[in-house]
Amino acid sequence: MSKRNNNIPFDQDNYTHNIDRNNERKLDRRGFMKTLVGAAGVFAVSSLPWGAVAAKELMGLGEKEYPNKKITDVSKIAIGDSVDFKFPGDHDDAILIRLSESKYVAYQNACTHLRCPVFWEKEDGEMICPCHHGKFDVNTGVPTAGPPRRPLPEIQVKVENGTVFAVKVKRYEA
Repeated sequence: MSKRNNNIPFDQDNYTHNIDRNNERKLDRRGFMKTLVGAAGVFAVSSLPWGAVAAKELMGLGEKEYPNKKITDVSKIAIGDSVDFKFPGDHDDAILIRLSESKYVAYQNACTHLRCPVFWEKEDGEMICPCHHGKFDVNTGVPTAGPPRRPLPEIQVKVENGTVFAVKVKRYEA
């Protein structure tokens, strides 16, 4: 018969083999949950300001104001003519149209359907997107025909000392 070794290789009071047995209950289930909820609360509160800024930007609630940018001189654009320009950035195409002696309208000229360029047709008095035959009202930028459903973002302009300036991009309401 084989002789069994019934000796316990460690002290009986160290039944968990845990070196730091006396500190093992410092973070129990309740303590862990309190820590987890506290950390989640700190994260939520710290992200609120950025969330509000992002929501405002995504929802288009604010009008963007940029440094005034010269578009053209009044003497260089006849009534009914248009001028292409960049605003607010160097890669943002825009169009200015002079409708009367003192009325100017400007829009970002990327179609709100698939971002094709929008052109001013002086003879027809229409803004046209040639990609899918979209048309926009020149006075409001609202689509009047074709697949576009949103108006063109309007650019607010002002005339000062015989010069036309771009001032703001007015976002459309969703």
